[in-house]
Amino acid sequence: MKPPPPPEDQLKRMLRIAKTNGLSVVIIAAIGTVLSLGDWLGMAVGAAIIIGGRMELSGRKQLLANDATGVRWLVRSQWVVLAAIEAYCVIKLLFDTHHGVSPELRSAMTDLGIDMAELEPSLRLAFYGTYIAVALLTLVYQGGMARYYGRRAGVVQEAIAARLRPPAAAGRVGDPEDWVT
Repeated sequence: MKPPPPPEDQLKRMLRIAKTNGLSVVIIAAIGTVLSLGDWLGMAVGAAIIIGGRMELSGRKQLLANDATGVRWLVRSQWVVLAAIEAYCVIKLLFDTHHGVSPELRSAMTDLGIDMAELEPSLRLAFYGTYIAVALLTLVYQGGMARYYGRRAGVVQEAIAARLRPPAAAGRVGDPEDWVT
């Protein structure tokens, strides 16, 4: 079995992951928020997810400044994103009576000769399937990221302590190894 990488390498990997994940979350949520203009629920969820992404980037910044409390920010950021997406999915599943198809779109489809009564079961299945899948995938991914960050808190503290420790000076006069030579 291969030994775990040194704490400093694990910290560097965690910093890379936090940067990539945090930037991805902020960028994707910002695009989603802009596309949701006019939909207050979508905009609110997008804003909450942007806040979660910024929290992750802030936690990373704290770690770069040798502040181990940044790990808490990384974990909390995942919970914020998770809560926002789960809340959105639950609200859509419980309260969206149109199953993702607006009355205007239904009217247009009917005008095109599409039998909405025949299509309704498929629309409902796709709607529920999509939101349930998003909720489950979010739970697995964001929950996994929170667990990943949280389980490395000790290693991060160890790496930061090693960074802050003064380097050992070699060959000082008066050290026992000087007496031998």
